[in-house]
Amino acid sequence: MRKSRYTEEQIILALKEHEAGRTTAQICRKLGVSEQTFYRWKAKFGGMDVADAKRLKGLEEENRKLKQLVGELSLDNQGLRFLLTKKF
Repeated sequence: MRKSRYTEEQIILALKEHEAGRTTAQICRKLGVSEQTFYRWKAKFGGMDVADAKRLKGLEEENRKLKQLVGELSLDNQGLRFLLTKKF
């Protein structure tokens, strides 16, 4: 997955500017992003503070690691079941 050019702090500051009254077009022009990107940020980070965004990032990383662990364990389980059912 491609790394964003903007940190969560920068994104949240841009969203706060929008809430303060700047237009979407002005903010997008300043940052060099499309309006679609801005609205995607708004859907993901809208109403968050910087601390909330950092916590979300940590939870997403933990979730990714747990999913990987479950996948590895289920693969091991499947292999062991195959070996137990095979007659030699």
